[in-house]
Amino acid sequence: MSKMRIKKGDMVRVISGRDKGKEGKVLRRIPTKNMLLIEGVNVVTKHSRPSQKNPQGGILRQEAPIHADKVMLVCPACGEATRVSRAFLEDGRKVRLCKKCGEIVDKL
Repeated sequence: MSKMRIKKGDMVRVISGRDKGKEGKVLRRIPTKNMLLIEGVNVVTKHSRPSQKNPQGGILRQEAPIHADKVMLVCPACGEATRVSRAFLEDGRKVRLCKKCGEIVDKL
């Protein structure tokens, strides 16, 4: 299993599959399965019975997890889909860097 270099709240772009080219914010990480839940990507229809929580029931549309290998981080500085490298700052903090422009991706 590859190391996940994407965090909750990051903007990512889908690079393969049915939703190729779509961008969205990471809502949830599932590191044990190497999957991500992304806003507006891999939307599926789910049929639900009427319940106390949802008395109407019916067909719901919700995001399903997508494999982390199918997405790339979008750099906030250059706006490109990029790979991520790691570096240490002078004060000892570890940060993520954009491979294309070299800017720091993490919020400081």
